[in-house]
Amino acid sequence: MILTAFTLFHVVLSVIGIASGFVVVYGLLTSKRLDGWTALFLATTAATSVTGFLFPVHHFLPSHAVGIVLLIVLTFAILARYRYRLEGGWRRTYAITAVVALYFNVFVLIAQLFMKVSSLKELAPTQTEPPFKIAQLVALLIFAVLGTRAAMKFHSEPLHSA
Repeated sequence: MILTAFTLFHVVLSVIGIASGFVVVYGLLTSKRLDGWTALFLATTAATSVTGFLFPVHHFLPSHAVGIVLLIVLTFAILARYRYRLEGGWRRTYAITAVVALYFNVFVLIAQLFMKVSSLKELAPTQTEPPFKIAQLVALLIFAVLGTRAAMKFHSEPLHSA
């Protein structure tokens, strides 16, 4: 019962992190800081990563590696945004790391969907099959474009508060 509640909490944090992350990326593309959305995105994404380590497992999993990398990326995003206040190159650093953090959340979402949704699991039961690889490749390409655009737009445009 406790594990079910904890799993639900973790999933809710993840969904909020992904949804708010898309709002933040929209802000990056339009040179708007969206301070409240940014705080929500960074907090829930960090909390999702941290809570992911609290599930009872007996060995190191790929999700742990993603969580570690995501926490490192978030550290740079948080430093760029709050410590260095987006000054100079930190603005571009923030734009890139925010998009990368959202990408990692979506990467895990896709993996979870292929593990939990029966029709997707049938298409890629071991997550080594083409449908899974194609889904992840499409996500990577979308986020590469979003990250590039965000770095260019958020870096070169004057900031507007929202």
